[in-house]
Amino acid sequence: MAVQLTIEDDVALVLFELLASERLDAVVEVPERNALWALEGVLEKQLAEPFHPEYAALLEQARTALVTRYGD
Repeated sequence: MAVQLTIEDDVALVLFELLASERLDAVVEVPERNALWALEGVLEKQLAEPFHPEYAALLEQARTALVTRYGD
């Protein structure tokens, strides 16, 4: 069985950055870490932004958009 999710591009980009940063590895147990790695892999296959020369700026735009949309 597979679950299909649809999320906004800015949400995907910010989540990818969090997962790729490995900040969560120390606070989650092995099964959860493995699930997060799997999610990171799915996002990596879908996103082109991490390979863009202006990645830092694109990430900052996405972060700002999320704060604007959902508040802080």
